[in-house]
Amino acid sequence: MILIIGAGLSGLITAYRLKQQAIPFKILEARTRIGGRIFTTYGNDDCPTEMGATWFNSAHNNLRQLLDELNIEYFEQNMQGTAFYQPNPNSPAQSIEIPPQQPSYRISDGTTALINALFSKLNVEDVLLNQTVTKIEFKENSVQVTAEEIFTASHVVVALPPKLWAKRIEFEPNLPSELLSTAIETHTWMEDSIKIALRFDKPFWKEHGQSGAFFSNSGPITEFYDHSNHHQTQYALCGFMSSSYKNLADDDRKQKVLNQLQSVFGDHVLNYLDYQECIWSRERYTFESSDTLLFPHQNNGHPSFRKNYFSNRLFVSSAESAQQHPGYMDGAVIAGNSVAEKISQIFGNSL
Repeated sequence: MILIIGAGLSGLITAYRLKQQAIPFKILEARTRIGGRIFTTYGNDDCPTEMGATWFNSAHNNLRQLLDELNIEYFEQNMQGTAFYQPNPNSPAQSIEIPPQQPSYRISDGTTALINALFSKLNVEDVLLNQTVTKIEFKENSVQVTAEEIFTASHVVVALPPKLWAKRIEFEPNLPSELLSTAIETHTWMEDSIKIALRFDKPFWKEHGQSGAFFSNSGPITEFYDHSNHHQTQYALCGFMSSSYKNLADDDRKQKVLNQLQSVFGDHVLNYLDYQECIWSRERYTFESSDTLLFPHQNNGHPSFRKNYFSNRLFVSSAESAQQHPGYMDGAVIAGNSVAEKISQIFGNSL
């Protein structure tokens, strides 16, 4: 049996491919939910708002092929109309025209639709929640994994951001020093991000010929976009806030956001239906402090993550481990497919 640690996108795609080959597995997930850094919330009107992974582009072929395989629709991000740009705190936001650019896309019904589609292909009993792995021990003919229970397998896949398994899981024997040091110094995508979204009963920005896009060098919001649903029947704005605001009291941070948005979009923005935010540094199964300052995507795609360890019994997977597009959803799909193919070859199959 294969043990997959982590029910994010890379872990679920690995499981999905193994299920196609009838190779037995179990997924151990520490959270109370599946999806990892893919986290769509739904308001009272079921409007999907993305607190985690959101956009992809035409270069992300592996993700798009998976969406087609699962019959999941996606649509182009709306960027029609003028945008706003705030160059510094002492300057008001300026109306600008967005130059032509490569389109980006969002998944219909929310990115979690992909997670749910993969999960629906698995047996429910093969995905175990609330299982925080603390130790992986490689014995002569087996692998023993300690979580809330003790599990025994032939192989194990760590489908987590490298820094998490490097700093939180005890390995016996120890991991190779190069792999361990590289993992500790690998930036985790989203680890210090703050996502924010506001829902509305009507798209006031469109009525004023605006795209809903807003870019600021001063914050608190640094980038904001139209987040209306695929069918343009539910309306929202969503984007990123500077991580420097994460230690403010929640009410203070929210008020600063509303003040900024009011100065940009006018009083219409205060007629929101609800306000949501996700501070990813508070997510203990995503965030792990760094020993040194890491730059974005540092060590993402490092060759060490594509090697197998302990006589081909330990495999590394996650968006950060992929050779192409590491740190993105497409990278997670690439990593999951690659690990599943390696395991399939060991079992004498080929995906």
